[in-house]
Amino acid sequence: MTGPARSLPSAWISGIGLLGPGLRDWPGGATILAGEAPWVPANTVLSAPQQLPAAERRRSVRVVKLALTVGLEAVAAAGADASSLATVFTSSGGDGHNCHLICEALASDDRQVSPTRFHNSVHNAAAGYWGIATGATAPAAVLCAFDGSFAAGLLEALVQVSVERVPSLLIAYDADYPEPLRAARPVPDAFGTALLLTPEPGATNFGRVRAGLTTAAADTLADPALDALRRAIPAARSLPLLAAIARGESGWIVLDYLDHARVAVDFTA
Repeated sequence: MTGPARSLPSAWISGIGLLGPGLRDWPGGATILAGEAPWVPANTVLSAPQQLPAAERRRSVRVVKLALTVGLEAVAAAGADASSLATVFTSSGGDGHNCHLICEALASDDRQVSPTRFHNSVHNAAAGYWGIATGATAPAAVLCAFDGSFAAGLLEALVQVSVERVPSLLIAYDADYPEPLRAARPVPDAFGTALLLTPEPGATNFGRVRAGLTTAAADTLADPALDALRRAIPAARSLPLLAAIARGESGWIVLDYLDHARVAVDFTA
């Protein structure tokens, strides 16, 4: 890891959200990640949160439903006010199904793209829907770092908390692509997680994290099936950290990031 450990950006985890294949929420997912229950593969079930107005619920696409669900779960777990939180949204590529439908329209004789399809195609769509659902007016950063998007988002959120001394809600999410796009980008299903990071421990406290860069190899999961999920969906690269939190196991966790560098996370339960 580069630099002295005392200079690493750090934060407390006050809330967690989770939704993915066979992982319905954080309490149930934590039981699985702690090894107390088996992981049973099942397709991710997505629904638009009721906090959205009816029109926006109808227009919301898969990544919007996913991001809002995990973000709201983390906020509720912490008993926080979503409208006041700075946010960091991070995704490897936005909504694959929406992209597929736009490509279909452009390949047709009509070539007319729906305005709803267009506004859901921009990378900050989930952040916009979050503002509508929660009334949030605090800064929102929206990142993309391909398969390293979770690690990039974590570093961004930790720096925000460390420098600005305000809470930051990290929301990482990825969803599947239909064929023929899946042949080029084989993300099989939707997975999202959210961490509410705070400068001081809150009433609900899942531990403390600090992070920096390393050249060490990324950690894997003991369960081969769960590790396959980690490799298959970029946002699921968060699973080794979530597993350590679920087990209450302090120590260093190395997460995938770039080809030449990973992110080392020091977790203190």
